[in-house]
This record gives sequence, C-alpha cells and structure tokens, in this order.
Amino acid sequence: MGYKNDTGIAISEDVITKMVATAALEVDGIAELAFKPTNIKGLIRGKSAKSVIAKFSNNAMFIDVFVKLKEGAEIVTVCENAQKTIKDTLQNMTGKAVTKINIHVVDIEINDEDK
Repeated sequence: MGYKNDTGIAISEDVITKMVATAALEVDGIAELAFKPTNIKGLIRGKSAKSVIAKFSNNAMFIDVFVKLKEGAEIVTVCENAQKTIKDTLQNMTGKAVTKINIHVVDIEINDEDK
C-alpha cells in the first residue's frame, strides 16, 4: 500500500520510506537510522523491525522515524530539524501534505575512543 493522489498517481510505501530515510540522514546530529524496538508479541507475529513507518489514512500521511543521535547532539533541536527536513522533502516530492511526523530517539552514539 502507499499513497495515491486524485490524479491516479500512486507512490509506494517503500518509496515514501526511502525519501524519509534519506532526508533524516541529512540532518546534522543524526548518526543513523535505528530499528523500532519490538516486543515478544511482535517477533511471534513476524513483524519486522523498521526504521521508518509510513501510514496513510483518509488522504493523510503519518510518519514514524526511529533514529540514533550523535553524542552531544541537542535532542529537541535535532528532532525539530528532522521533522522540518522530512516534511519539506515529502511535500516537495509528492505534492502531498504530511499530517504528522514522530521522531523516536532510541539510542545515542557514544564515542569510546576518547576514554
């Protein structure tokens, strides 16, 4: 499933998630994408962990992104920048307004070389 606009142009969910991933990695302070934490129920049901989840409902787009931040990054600033960058990228490339972008910080990259 993916996004389909009124003119019949369809964009797959995979393409949307790649756009989101590319945009997120451009943001200063994001080290890499991370996998969504899962519980035992998710593993039993065969749900794979993803870094980006895109949902579409009633012509609205909802995005969840799971990231690992660089050590020393200002969490709020990086997340706000990521939301803006992702929103601008998706709106420019798809012509579709993004309803909500959730940034989930699941880890921080620690540089152990200095210790």
